[in-house]
Amino acid sequence: MRDVEKRGGVGTGGGQQQRLVQSDDLEDDLELSPMCHRPEGLEILQEQTKFNRKELQILYRGFKNECPNGIVNEDSFKEIYSQFFPQGDASTYAHHLFNAFDVDQDGSVSFEDFVTGLSVLLRGSVTDKLRWAFNLYDINKDGYVTKEEMLDIMKSIYDMMGKYTYPAVNHDAPREHVDKFFEKMDKNKDGVVTIDEFIDACKEDQSILRSMQLFEGL
Repeated sequence: MRDVEKRGGVGTGGGQQQRLVQSDDLEDDLELSPMCHRPEGLEILQEQTKFNRKELQILYRGFKNECPNGIVNEDSFKEIYSQFFPQGDASTYAHHLFNAFDVDQDGSVSFEDFVTGLSVLLRGSVTDKLRWAFNLYDINKDGYVTKEEMLDIMKSIYDMMGKYTYPAVNHDAPREHVDKFFEKMDKNKDGVVTIDEFIDACKEDQSILRSMQLFEGL
Protein backbone atom coordinates (compact mmCIF):
# COMPACT_ATOMS: atom_id res chain seq x y z
CA MET A 1 0.00 0.00 0.00
CA ARG A 2 2.87 2.36 0.90
CA ASP A 3 4.45 1.72 -2.49
CA VAL A 4 1.17 2.31 -4.33
CA GLU A 5 0.62 5.59 -2.54
CA LYS A 6 4.06 6.85 -3.46
CA ARG A 7 3.81 5.90 -7.08
CA GLY A 8 0.25 7.17 -7.45
CA GLY A 9 0.95 10.80 -6.54
CA VAL A 10 -1.64 13.12 -8.05
CA GLY A 11 -1.79 16.90 -8.34
CA THR A 12 0.82 19.37 -7.08
CA GLY A 13 2.54 16.78 -4.85
CA GLY A 14 3.17 14.30 -7.68
CA GLY A 15 6.63 15.64 -8.58
CA GLN A 16 7.82 15.58 -5.00
CA GLN A 17 6.46 12.08 -4.52
CA GLN A 18 8.20 10.94 -7.70
CA ARG A 19 11.52 12.26 -6.37
CA LEU A 20 10.92 10.32 -3.18
CA VAL A 21 10.36 7.19 -5.24
CA GLN A 22 13.63 7.71 -7.14
CA SER A 23 15.54 8.30 -3.90
CA ASP A 24 14.03 5.24 -2.28
CA ASP A 25 14.72 3.12 -5.36
CA LEU A 26 18.39 4.13 -5.31
CA GLU A 27 18.65 3.45 -1.60
CA ASP A 28 17.07 0.04 -2.18
CA ASP A 29 19.73 -0.64 -4.84
CA LEU A 30 22.45 0.01 -2.28
CA GLU A 31 20.91 -1.71 0.70
CA LEU A 32 19.36 -4.74 -0.97
CA SER A 33 21.39 -6.23 -3.80
CA PRO A 34 22.21 -5.95 -7.50
CA MET A 35 22.12 -8.95 -9.79
CA CYS A 36 25.29 -10.78 -8.78
CA HIS A 37 26.99 -8.84 -6.02
CA ARG A 38 25.57 -7.41 -2.83
CA PRO A 39 27.22 -4.15 -1.78
CA GLU A 40 27.59 -3.28 1.86
CA GLY A 41 25.00 -0.98 3.43
CA LEU A 42 25.28 2.77 3.21
CA GLU A 43 26.04 3.16 6.90
CA ILE A 44 28.97 0.75 6.74
CA LEU A 45 30.43 2.43 3.64
CA GLN A 46 30.06 5.83 5.29
CA GLU A 47 32.11 4.54 8.21
CA GLN A 48 34.76 3.00 5.96
CA THR A 49 35.14 5.95 3.58
CA LYS A 50 35.12 9.73 3.63
CA PHE A 51 32.02 10.00 1.43
CA ASN A 52 28.63 11.04 2.72
CA ARG A 53 25.38 9.21 2.00
CA LYS A 54 24.44 11.31 -1.04
CA GLU A 55 27.89 10.98 -2.59
CA LEU A 56 27.79 7.20 -2.16
CA GLN A 57 24.39 7.05 -3.85
CA ILE A 58 25.68 9.05 -6.83
CA LEU A 59 28.86 6.96 -7.09
CA TYR A 60 26.90 3.73 -6.94
CA ARG A 61 24.48 4.83 -9.61
CA GLY A 62 27.40 5.55 -11.95
CA PHE A 63 29.17 2.32 -11.03
CA LYS A 64 26.09 0.20 -11.58
CA ASN A 65 25.40 1.95 -14.88
CA GLU A 66 28.81 0.80 -16.15
CA CYS A 67 28.77 -2.53 -14.28
CA PRO A 68 25.17 -3.78 -13.97
CA ASN A 69 26.16 -6.95 -12.10
CA GLY A 70 27.87 -4.97 -9.34
CA ILE A 71 31.48 -5.96 -10.08
CA VAL A 72 34.00 -5.21 -12.83
CA ASN A 73 36.62 -7.57 -14.21
CA GLU A 74 39.99 -6.50 -15.58
CA ASP A 75 38.99 -6.44 -19.26
CA SER A 76 36.02 -4.19 -18.56
CA PHE A 77 38.13 -1.98 -16.30
CA LYS A 78 40.73 -1.54 -19.05
CA GLU A 79 38.04 -0.71 -21.60
CA ILE A 80 36.48 1.93 -19.37
CA TYR A 81 39.80 3.45 -18.27
CA SER A 82 41.27 3.59 -21.77
CA GLN A 83 38.49 5.91 -22.87
CA PHE A 84 40.10 8.67 -20.81
CA PHE A 85 43.45 8.36 -22.63
CA PRO A 86 42.68 7.87 -26.34
CA GLN A 87 46.03 9.39 -27.36
CA GLY A 88 48.06 6.62 -25.75
CA ASP A 89 48.01 2.99 -24.68
CA ALA A 90 46.52 2.83 -21.19
CA SER A 91 46.15 -0.96 -21.03
CA THR A 92 49.29 -1.69 -18.96
CA TYR A 93 48.70 1.10 -16.47
CA ALA A 94 45.03 0.09 -16.21
CA HIS A 95 46.21 -3.45 -15.40
CA HIS A 96 48.36 -2.18 -12.52
CA LEU A 97 45.62 0.18 -11.35
CA PHE A 98 43.08 -2.64 -11.40
CA ASN A 99 45.36 -4.76 -9.21
CA ALA A 100 45.69 -1.86 -6.76
CA PHE A 101 41.90 -1.54 -6.48
CA ASP A 102 41.47 -5.32 -6.28
CA VAL A 103 42.58 -5.47 -2.66
CA ASP A 104 41.64 -9.11 -2.08
CA GLN A 105 43.21 -10.16 -5.42
CA ASP A 106 40.15 -12.15 -6.52
CA GLY A 107 40.22 -10.89 -10.11
CA SER A 108 37.34 -8.46 -9.75
CA VAL A 109 36.66 -5.01 -8.31
CA SER A 110 33.45 -4.56 -6.35
CA PHE A 111 31.79 -1.26 -5.56
CA GLU A 112 33.27 -1.47 -2.07
CA ASP A 113 36.78 -1.96 -3.50
CA PHE A 114 36.28 0.94 -5.89
CA VAL A 115 34.80 3.44 -3.46
CA THR A 116 37.31 2.60 -0.71
CA GLY A 117 40.25 3.27 -3.04
CA LEU A 118 38.61 6.38 -4.44
CA SER A 119 38.07 7.72 -0.93
CA VAL A 120 41.79 7.42 -0.23
CA LEU A 121 42.78 9.09 -3.50
CA LEU A 122 40.32 11.97 -3.19
CA ARG A 123 39.91 12.50 0.53
CA GLY A 124 42.74 10.66 2.27
CA SER A 125 45.70 12.21 4.07
CA VAL A 126 49.04 12.50 2.30
CA THR A 127 50.23 9.40 4.15
CA ASP A 128 47.09 7.48 3.13
CA LYS A 129 47.65 8.42 -0.51
CA LEU A 130 51.31 7.43 -0.36
CA ARG A 131 50.42 4.05 1.15
CA TRP A 132 47.98 3.51 -1.71
CA ALA A 133 50.62 4.56 -4.24
CA PHE A 134 53.12 2.14 -2.68
CA ASN A 135 50.62 -0.67 -3.15
CA LEU A 136 50.32 0.33 -6.81
CA TYR A 137 54.11 0.16 -7.29
CA ASP A 138 54.41 -3.09 -5.34
CA ILE A 139 53.31 -5.17 -8.32
CA ASN A 140 53.89 -8.62 -6.81
CA LYS A 141 52.48 -7.55 -3.40
CA ASP A 142 55.46 -8.80 -1.40
CA GLY A 143 55.77 -5.62 0.67
CA TYR A 144 58.76 -4.22 -1.24
CA VAL A 145 59.21 -2.13 -4.39
CA THR A 146 62.11 -2.95 -6.68
CA LYS A 147 63.60 -0.70 -9.31
CA GLU A 148 62.12 -2.88 -12.05
CA GLU A 149 58.64 -2.65 -10.54
CA MET A 150 58.92 1.11 -10.37
CA LEU A 151 60.17 1.17 -13.96
CA ASP A 152 57.24 -0.96 -15.14
CA ILE A 153 54.79 1.51 -13.61
CA MET A 154 56.64 4.52 -14.96
CA LYS A 155 56.80 3.08 -18.49
CA SER A 156 53.07 2.33 -18.37
CA ILE A 157 52.38 5.96 -17.41
CA TYR A 158 54.47 7.26 -20.31
CA ASP A 159 52.70 4.82 -22.67
CA MET A 160 49.34 5.99 -21.38
CA MET A 161 50.13 9.66 -21.95
CA GLY A 162 51.04 8.91 -25.55
CA LYS A 163 53.95 9.46 -27.89
CA TYR A 164 52.71 12.86 -29.01
CA THR A 165 53.03 14.68 -25.70
CA TYR A 166 54.44 18.19 -25.73
CA PRO A 167 57.26 18.67 -25.16
CA ALA A 168 58.40 15.38 -26.65
CA VAL A 169 59.58 12.81 -24.11
CA ASN A 170 62.99 11.19 -24.46
CA HIS A 171 62.85 7.41 -24.87
CA ASP A 172 65.13 6.93 -21.87
CA ALA A 173 63.15 9.34 -19.66
CA PRO A 174 61.31 6.67 -17.63
CA ARG A 175 64.52 4.86 -16.66
CA GLU A 176 66.35 8.11 -15.91
CA HIS A 177 63.45 9.22 -13.73
CA VAL A 178 63.36 5.90 -11.86
CA ASP A 179 67.15 5.69 -11.41
CA LYS A 180 67.21 9.14 -9.84
CA PHE A 181 64.25 8.64 -7.57
CA PHE A 182 65.01 5.06 -6.55
CA GLU A 183 68.46 6.14 -5.39
CA LYS A 184 66.80 8.77 -3.22
CA MET A 185 64.34 6.24 -1.77
CA ASP A 186 66.61 3.25 -1.14
CA LYS A 187 68.43 4.78 1.79
CA ASN A 188 70.07 1.59 3.06
CA LYS A 189 71.06 0.56 -0.49
CA ASP A 190 69.68 -2.97 -0.25
CA GLY A 191 68.07 -2.86 -3.69
CA VAL A 192 64.45 -2.64 -2.50
CA VAL A 193 62.25 0.11 -1.09
CA THR A 194 60.07 -0.48 1.97
CA ILE A 195 56.85 1.39 2.59
CA ASP A 196 58.54 3.52 5.26
CA GLU A 197 61.38 4.44 2.90
CA PHE A 198 58.84 5.23 0.19
CA ILE A 199 56.72 7.49 2.42
CA ASP A 200 59.71 9.29 3.95
CA ALA A 201 61.31 9.99 0.56
CA CYS A 202 58.05 11.18 -0.98
CA LYS A 203 57.32 13.54 1.91
CA GLU A 204 60.76 15.08 1.45
CA ASP A 205 60.07 15.72 -2.26
CA GLN A 206 57.86 18.79 -2.76
CA SER A 207 57.00 17.90 -6.36
CA ILE A 208 55.45 14.61 -5.21
CA LEU A 209 53.56 16.30 -2.40
CA ARG A 210 52.11 18.78 -4.90
CA SER A 211 50.97 15.93 -7.12
CA MET A 212 49.25 14.33 -4.13
CA GLN A 213 47.46 17.58 -3.36
CA LEU A 214 45.93 17.69 -6.84
CA PHE A 215 43.34 15.19 -5.61
CA GLU A 216 42.25 17.31 -2.67
CA GLY A 217 38.90 19.06 -2.85
CA LEU A 218 37.58 16.93 -5.72
